[in-house]
Amino acid sequence: MQGSLWADSQKQEEQSRCVLWSFSFLGSLFSAAVLNAAAGGDRAGGRRASLVPKQEKVLLIEHRRAYNCEIMLTKVKMPLPEVVVTLRKQYYGTVLDVDQVDNLIKFCPTKEEMETLKNYTGDKECLGKCEQCFLEMMKVPRVESKFLLNFSSRRRFGQNYFVSDLRENLVIVNEASAEVKESPKLKRVMQTVLSLGNALNQGTARGAAIGFRLDSLLKLTETRARNSRTTLLHYLCKIVSEKMPEILDFDKELPHLEAATKIQLKALAEEMQAVSKGLEKVEQELTASENDGAVSDGFRKSLKSFLDTAEAEVRTLASLYSEVGHNADSLARYFNEDPARCPFEQAVSIIFNFIVMFKRALEENSKLAEMERKKAEKEADKGKVLPLRRELDGLLSPRQSRIA
Repeated sequence: MQGSLWADSQKQEEQSRCVLWSFSFLGSLFSAAVLNAAAGGDRAGGRRASLVPKQEKVLLIEHRRAYNCEIMLTKVKMPLPEVVVTLRKQYYGTVLDVDQVDNLIKFCPTKEEMETLKNYTGDKECLGKCEQCFLEMMKVPRVESKFLLNFSSRRRFGQNYFVSDLRENLVIVNEASAEVKESPKLKRVMQTVLSLGNALNQGTARGAAIGFRLDSLLKLTETRARNSRTTLLHYLCKIVSEKMPEILDFDKELPHLEAATKIQLKALAEEMQAVSKGLEKVEQELTASENDGAVSDGFRKSLKSFLDTAEAEVRTLASLYSEVGHNADSLARYFNEDPARCPFEQAVSIIFNFIVMFKRALEENSKLAEMERKKAEKEADKGKVLPLRRELDGLLSPRQSRIA
């Protein structure tokens, strides 16, 4: 400090040169500023206090999974505690819809995540949304199996879901098989096709056939007449229209045929197996829930009620499915085909496509007949006009000669 400005300022002669301040005046002039500054400092302090970061959330779950979980929670649109209560008290109901359960299934905590959360000893209020969601789910014993069972049961046994669709398809197969075998009009059409084929092959080794392969129906358009416009199918339609018009609408005796063409028996077998396995899992969960104690009382009660209905439903489906297998094979045998070579799907597809081709040929025959009718009328009108013109020419000729 020695030698500095401030050291020199401490000398007596320098102090005598200083201005003598009026402290009362200074007080009155700056007291308000001091107060304002103090008040401003408080406000600044308040602002600083508001900028102090809140206590950070404790995140234990992998970031991307936690982020996706939070998105899922917005889709469920139900507080997690209410979901937990729902799962504890009821198994099959209308509180959670299928989409909500499906979303929850995707974010059931894994064993590793459960272990991580169990080992956390801090304040649970500090945990993130995903972590708190998992903690709520962990309150339900075997939460994932219960979600899955709820989902599968509603999918397979709920109204307008899996089982009703399966039942409907099984009925369609049975009805279509019966309709084809019991249709008298289709039988007469098939007999006419056989008769026509024998007539064309008369004198050959194939001229006295007692039947034909089912896929031959689709080859009727391959044999053409000399004019190349008319096929054997067109001729068949012409004969049926003229000689047997009452069987032209034979397709009306087969109302389930088109729907049957969209069904695969293999898919029905897989669906039937899925239903049976699903029921087994429900029974296993009921057994396992016996050890849960009072926390699963409502769940077990609802599950037992569901099983009573589901088991009866599965028995009915199993009986119906057994009929389908027999009827599907009998359809091929009705046409003297081997079910292994001509399975149900192929048989109904051939018959349906034949009907489409038959109708198209009928329409083409009708258009051709209309064209020929108009042509004949035009020729007839032309035949009437020519004699009249000749007559007029004869009347005019003598007059022209006299004038000449």
